Amino acid sequence: MSNIYLRQSIPDDLPKIVNIIEGAKETLRNRGVAQWQQGYPDEAILSQDINEKISFVLMLDGEVVGTAALQQGYDKNYQKMTTGAWSKDSEVTYSVIHRIAVEPGHQGQHLSASLVQQLLTMSYYLGYRDVRIDTHPDNLVMQHVISSNGFVEKGTITMDTDHRIRKAYQILLK
Repeated sequence: MSNIYLRQSIPDDLPKIVNIIEGAKETLRNRGVAQWQQGYPDEAILSQDINEKISFVLMLDGEVVGTAALQQGYDKNYQKMTTGAWSKDSEVTYSVIHRIAVEPGHQGQHLSASLVQQLLTMSYYLGYRDVRIDTHPDNLVMQHVISSNGFVEKGTITMDTDHRIRKAYQILLK
């Protein structure tokens, strides 16, 4: 049985995180998904995530195989929906899963689902019961990962960085 756990990223993880993100960009490009194709997320953003202590890595048998940022409080991109509405039971503050990726050599092993589950546990531990995530409308694989982990599609949001529409999801933890 494999040993899988989540830990906070450290500066020494940055090269591996960048490598995982670059692999994810290539995978998206090969699937015809325009997400992450204009430079974002870049090394500066990933380094900032580590410095702000919102970057986490998924460990598999002692090796970093996945990464994500868990923003806490609120995200201005999530304040106003383009279409739809957040749950009537939404909280003022919430956590948001961003920049989630699994190393290409480990894709297809359900590690994205494990990473999401671990981030939900971390959100709960940090006191957030309202968790949100978004993805590109063409990213069908991530949409499946998100919905299969209990998130409900709530509508769309527009990202400040590229002014593009993203499908927005939410889960309220009990």
